[in-house]
Amino acid sequence: MTELHYTSTGNGAPLVILHGLFGSGKNWQSHARFLGTMFRVIVVDLRNHGQSFHADSMNYTVMAEDVALLLNHLEVSSCNLLGHSMGGKVAMVLAHSYPALVSNLIIADIAPRAYAHHYDDLIDPILSIALDSIETRAQVDQILRPDIVEDQLRAFLLLNLVREQDHWRWRVNWAVIKRDIEYLTGFGIDAENWQIDIPALFIRGEKSDYVDESAVDVIHSHFGSVSIETIAGAGHWLHAENPEQFDQLVVDFLSAN
Repeated sequence: MTELHYTSTGNGAPLVILHGLFGSGKNWQSHARFLGTMFRVIVVDLRNHGQSFHADSMNYTVMAEDVALLLNHLEVSSCNLLGHSMGGKVAMVLAHSYPALVSNLIIADIAPRAYAHHYDDLIDPILSIALDSIETRAQVDQILRPDIVEDQLRAFLLLNLVREQDHWRWRVNWAVIKRDIEYLTGFGIDAENWQIDIPALFIRGEKSDYVDESAVDVIHSHFGSVSIETIAGAGHWLHAENPEQFDQLVVDFLSAN
């Protein structure tokens, strides 16, 4: 195993950002530029994503360990930690397993519970593509269009297709993610009565069903110092749909703590 890929910008207290499933740190670069005026922003590619290493295991225990090792390498003894969706679950497990490493916790549109999934509908068509017969990204787009009809989603997934020398390669390790998807849609803390007392902010999208009222009850049962904010009109991609309000909520929370 090698070190996680990351970018760093700005100065000040460390703010580490963890992306969601099928994403990468690149999705957060505009946030990093803004937040980097106040913090040292470290944007991470989690394993099997982005420019980080591919590995044959994919669960929240190992992903939290990856981030802890990176923080140790960077000599960051404590950080503000922000995670969206899958990255939010990594952040929660890291805060539970290595509480000294996390001073404040920001979780974007995810709760500490298991979710139903239909990711095979996305992954199987991608795995069926023979990349050695592909000449252009547009070809892959056309191949996937019948199975992944939403243009925005398809474009997001295709960000992971990169040209290297004379061949195409997926930066996402689709096969391992498909095999371990139950871990990823589940949650990574096995103890029943676990508690995190680090100051925490949960930000949810009004139009998203990831953090509904039952999830709010779950959050309050496990977090001793927590607030929950809702971005009106936003869905699961709340940081992309309303980046100004999202960033302001982050700044206000960290300034108060």
